[in-house]
Amino acid sequence: MPDVDREQGREFLPKFDRNGLLSAVVTNADTHQVLMVAYMDAEALAATRETGEAHFHSRSRGRLWKKGETSGNVLKVREMLVDCDQDALVLRCTPSGPTCHTGADSCFYRLLEDGHLQRLET
Repeated sequence: MPDVDREQGREFLPKFDRNGLLSAVVTNADTHQVLMVAYMDAEALAATRETGEAHFHSRSRGRLWKKGETSGNVLKVREMLVDCDQDALVLRCTPSGPTCHTGADSCFYRLLEDGHLQRLET
């Protein structure tokens, strides 16, 4: 039986997985380019909504992580889209610099072609 309130209602009822996380796809609000995919827990979601800057849950560090906390390349959230069952988000953001830790504008800078990765031209 579908959860009508969650799927059709107006109330924000985020559905976290058993680890307390939901997926967040980050796109450039102007170009629509996919910048990164990360996870948010309740703390990261609250911090993002409060500050207007993207926060995530770092699974490797096991803690709250503000995107750009060391690099200065923060993501200003312009819109937050919520999927039908509220277990995934799309954050439409304005990046203040490269999004990827490699220095690339996007974490998706390679194309899988014929079994090999080819760097995309930017």
